[in-house]
Amino acid sequence: MVSSKKRTYVSEVRQRQADETRIRIASAALKLLQRKGYAGMTMEAIAQAAGVAVPTVYAIFRSKTGILAEILDNSRFGESYQEAVKEVLDANDPRERLKRVARLASTIHESEDSVLNLLRGVEAVAPELAEQDQKLSKHRYEVQEFLVSGLANAGYLRSELNVTQARDILWSLTSRDLYCLLVSERGWTPKEYEEWLARTLLETLTKKS
Repeated sequence: MVSSKKRTYVSEVRQRQADETRIRIASAALKLLQRKGYAGMTMEAIAQAAGVAVPTVYAIFRSKTGILAEILDNSRFGESYQEAVKEVLDANDPRERLKRVARLASTIHESEDSVLNLLRGVEAVAPELAEQDQKLSKHRYEVQEFLVSGLANAGYLRSELNVTQARDILWSLTSRDLYCLLVSERGWTPKEYEEWLARTLLETLTKKS
């Protein structure tokens, strides 16, 4: 029994050390990206800045693309994201939950801008980022099912829409493409985008009171 507890403790310590190393490497990579751009964010420079061996960086992330994916995930799904998700889940009324999705979408898109702007024009990472975006878009479509189902089950979904159509509309309106058009191209503030999106989601998907 004592031996088993000791092995568990050692395993937990090693896992914590591995997590700390992963965080340190990703943090060093982001700082290099900010200071020297993508070209200066080499695996060797990352290892030196993080205080680890180059093989360690490869063992954890495999490639620069793997590190970029980690950096983007950290920017997208940080503390602000967690707070926005909690607000959505805490809402009991399906219509209020739908309205709060606007803040969630705005939070994700605004947070990832700081990293994506640093990668503009870097053709070497475009295919990998596009593939990652497709995976995230598919995941977003999957998790939004409960929002539309909640509206339908409560009798709030517009009568001319079926669940699939409503889900497609929600997925489209919360896309990064639309955010970029309004915020990056047309100069809207993220707050203006969020308020417009909340109104539009309610007007488009729910019955009038």
